[in-house]
Amino acid sequence: MSFKTMVVHLDNDRRCAERIELAAKLALEFDAHLTGLFLMREPEIPNYARVEIGTEFLEGRLRDWQQRQIERMSAEFSQRTAQAGVTGAEFRFDDHWPVDAIATHARYADLLILGQTDRDDENSLMEAAFPGQAVLACGRPVLLIPSVGAYPTVGKRVLVAWDAGREAARAVTDALPFLQRAAKVTVLAVNPETSIRHGAQPGADIGLFLARHGVRVEATESHAGDVDVGAWLLSRAFDLEADLIVMGGYGHSRVREMAFGGVTRTILGEMTVPVLMSH
Repeated sequence: MSFKTMVVHLDNDRRCAERIELAAKLALEFDAHLTGLFLMREPEIPNYARVEIGTEFLEGRLRDWQQRQIERMSAEFSQRTAQAGVTGAEFRFDDHWPVDAIATHARYADLLILGQTDRDDENSLMEAAFPGQAVLACGRPVLLIPSVGAYPTVGKRVLVAWDAGREAARAVTDALPFLQRAAKVTVLAVNPETSIRHGAQPGADIGLFLARHGVRVEATESHAGDVDVGAWLLSRAFDLEADLIVMGGYGHSRVREMAFGGVTRTILGEMTVPVLMSH
């Protein structure tokens, strides 16, 4: 099992260049085809501006602006992937609703690579909830890259957040290409006493499952007490020097409304290492 097709999200975020370089590195590591997907919606133009300036003139200017943005991003993606040595790279552009667009493209890939929303970046046009919405919508594992920090390695020392639920089971299976290559994998059951799903020895069964897939794994449990579980996971990742967290993404959707579980919300907002999340 391996990742053979990856999609990396491209935007005007100041971290986009680093995201491309990391995606290119992973594409080389897994001998995967890499698609750069540029999502860019036209800015909303108030009706009064259309009246004063003219709809036809405005739309023409917008088309020119959009084309310049596409050409700029295509050139940057091509340059950075070529410098990294990726031969199987492809640029795509989509101007449909971002969540729908990225879900459509991700379903034909093994892995989707996104950046955490950078609330301090004035150039970022994506809503804060976009990464979490993509996790819930795309049906594929999503590798989320924090908006700060450098990540020379991803997947060498992995922390698996295990709660014995459906989403966690999906995430573990989706992450097998990383886990099988990792030097160390720690399966962590936090507060296992709160659920009967873990069995008599929390983490033992999933540890055995992974060992049968050739994963070098250690299963353990911990008790967060009154500490937020998401914050506890980030603390343990720091202690273990993990460069990847694998976990299920929890939430539910209504029409254009996404709500996330507490742990998912904490990780999406405060991640300090890359996170592979599946729903």
